[in-house]
Amino acid sequence: MLQRTQQKRQPGIKTPAEIEKMRVAGRLTAMVLKMIGPHVQAGVSTDELDRICHDYIVHDLDAIPAPLHYQPSPDYPPFPKSVCISLNHVICHGIPGDRILKEGDILNIDVTVIKDGYHGDSSKMFMVGEPPLRARRVMEVAHESMVRGIREVRPGATLGDIGHAIQVYAEAQHCSVVREFCGHGIGRGFHEEPQVLHYGNPGEGLELVAGMTFTIEPMINAGKRHIKALPDGWTIVTKDHSASAQWEHTILVTDSGHEILTQLPGDPI
Repeated sequence: MLQRTQQKRQPGIKTPAEIEKMRVAGRLTAMVLKMIGPHVQAGVSTDELDRICHDYIVHDLDAIPAPLHYQPSPDYPPFPKSVCISLNHVICHGIPGDRILKEGDILNIDVTVIKDGYHGDSSKMFMVGEPPLRARRVMEVAHESMVRGIREVRPGATLGDIGHAIQVYAEAQHCSVVREFCGHGIGRGFHEEPQVLHYGNPGEGLELVAGMTFTIEPMINAGKRHIKALPDGWTIVTKDHSASAQWEHTILVTDSGHEILTQLPGDPI
């Protein structure tokens, strides 16, 4: 999600009925990411991966792929595909196309499913064969950064606690945190308040309350944090061409802590 100027208003708290619908949407999103894993192989195009995801979402899950034709503002062209696929030095919003996967690639597949009017949003990294050490390492750092951010989620914590946990860990590993994009509230809307920055200071920002739902999705670069937008209006890459990685989950703040809505039973975080 593109970071905007922070708005000072309380985000909507979900009702028990809404939360249950979000559990369903989150489960379906996780099912898509689990399904597509075996198809991520050398020789397959990113367009083919998108087609497989689209057909599974629409026909098997009877749901809607939220990215297809999504247009967050008039500044953006409608997104032309059903999932985002970001390879190697692409940070986010990669548009599937005729690019053929090859040995050594790393890629993020970002899936958002709409079911009964509510969204589930998650992404994960995949490897093709054995990527270079630096690429594998940034994948690991990005994953641990997300985990550390999720661990901060509980009533009374703040958004700054989440961002601080992510930033401190990533930078200690000599990686950088992309600052122009952030996590976001989610529910009936694809992108709702609050914005969930992946950097910050403890105790600052909005206080978390049970019933909030939002994503945590740090984008971590192996090199510097600076970004470059490509002419297609969507694709964002690292300015120094270094590898980038991202993991994402949709999180519910519960009375006692948090629940990961896009995690299948028995799956590790």
